[in-house]
Amino acid sequence: MTVPLGGIPLAEHAAVYAALDRAGFTDVWSSEVNGADAFTPLALAAAWQPTLRLGTAITPVFTRGPGLLAMSAAALADAAPGRFALGIGASSPVVVGDWNAVEFTEPFRRTRDVLRFLKTALRGETVDGAFDTFAVRRFTLERPPAVPPSVLLAALRPGMLRLAAAEADGVILNWLAADDVPKALAGLGARAPEFEVVARIFVCPTEDADYARALGRRLITSYLTVPAYAEFHRWLGRESALGPMWAAWAAGDRRGAGAAVPDEVVDELVLHGSPEHCRAEVRRYADAGVDVPVLALLPTPELTSGGAAALAALLPRLGPAEGR
Repeated sequence: MTVPLGGIPLAEHAAVYAALDRAGFTDVWSSEVNGADAFTPLALAAAWQPTLRLGTAITPVFTRGPGLLAMSAAALADAAPGRFALGIGASSPVVVGDWNAVEFTEPFRRTRDVLRFLKTALRGETVDGAFDTFAVRRFTLERPPAVPPSVLLAALRPGMLRLAAAEADGVILNWLAADDVPKALAGLGARAPEFEVVARIFVCPTEDADYARALGRRLITSYLTVPAYAEFHRWLGRESALGPMWAAWAAGDRRGAGAAVPDEVVDELVLHGSPEHCRAEVRRYADAGVDVPVLALLPTPELTSGGAAALAALLPRLGPAEGR
């Protein structure tokens, strides 16, 4: 499950983490856009529910210096030895440039360089030298983790997918349908046997299809108009389906862009229906080769009106059907 859950203060997430554990969820993964940072929700989970595995999906490679990113990852790996995975990625020009005042240049090379730096630094080795996009002088972690975390790479198209397979411990996929997974995995090429495939999956467990599709359209027009995601979906073969949305967005017609998203695209990318139906659709990702399907729970009318009681009733219906 993606944490923190919307509408619930972080200070009240001890009960959320316990409920997730009871419902059979094995992992909690954070994101980092403009809500909570990637590490604080996981640090709380490490203390409050030490059975859960922790992961970031993702921490941007531009918004922290390499040393600080290594220190944050090492601290969480120290707090949850053997239970933390660090997911990194380029993020987007809006998050990096507009919101964090950092120049978003050469995202592939910066991601590759940070990945190489982290793999070395998290082993406790000294890093001293120039990468293509930055230089580090004699950095050594004062508290290297006894169990270095695995480092996973967010990847969309072939170049980044191949980098993940060649140098990372796993890949994080995002904004794709279950039927898209085989193409993404084929883009990885050869990879190590222990390589892990994680996918973030948007889930709106309500039978109010009009509500779910309206929310899905807003999300799709927000995300899939970002150049990297637009190119990703062109690569996946959605040029004809999403072309009208891209054209309307480029013309400044936000309302028209949302209206142009076909129902079938929303239904592929934002799972909705009963919790049991959503769980069955998530299983399709696992059957296609995803090792860790990470649910991103979207608000529903039932959750909004029912509060904590509705969430407690939902999680067992949405969680793993056959134990852990």
